[in-house]
Amino acid sequence: MTLSLISQAQAAPAAASAPMATSLLQFAPMVLIFVIFYFVLMRPQQQKQRQLKQDLANLRRGDRIVTAGGIVGVVQKTRDDATEIEVEIAAGVRVMVLRSTITTILSSASKPANDGAAK
Repeated sequence: MTLSLISQAQAAPAAASAPMATSLLQFAPMVLIFVIFYFVLMRPQQQKQRQLKQDLANLRRGDRIVTAGGIVGVVQKTRDDATEIEVEIAAGVRVMVLRSTITTILSSASKPANDGAAK
């Protein structure tokens, strides 16, 4: 009798761990989907935002930019500590634009365009 109680007591933890392993396997697809979601969508977007932030900090006179409203202009005046920059959107038309509204830097004055490279 005592032998059967001991064997039952030893078998109980093994049986109890089986449902736990099954529940962990049920979460595995969700974890896998999250990992794929992170590397396909979230991480590239974070890198793009980091690059844009760095480019905004390096804005100089002559850079062509696009604002969130779709306005294309050329940077005329900027200060590193200012949140606003002066942008020329047409000949003789200058407006103040918040740095945070700039979504794209089309060309940079510090990076010359390769006009003659593609022949």
